[in-house]
Amino acid sequence: MISAIVLISAEVDRIPEVAAAIAELKGVSEVYSVTGDVDLIAVVRVRHHEQLADVIADQLNKVSGVLGTQTHIAFRTYSKHDLEAAFSLGLDDA
Repeated sequence: MISAIVLISAEVDRIPEVAAAIAELKGVSEVYSVTGDVDLIAVVRVRHHEQLADVIADQLNKVSGVLGTQTHIAFRTYSKHDLEAAFSLGLDDA
């Protein structure tokens, strides 16, 4: 699985609509409204590197109200939730 974090600048008066439209795109797992230099952060998860272009360049960037994006591809994922799930396997059956 390839994960990308997409920082999104959006038209300020359309942030909720832009976020909702992006959240509906196949490959987008989460969209966060945030403070700071960008308006939204989307997490994109795909199986093949080429699919990043399909989701980000061909769809996300074309959502009405998106002004610009910066994409960061993750090398590794560290998640407390993932670790807890892995360590809890089989514990309920004991």
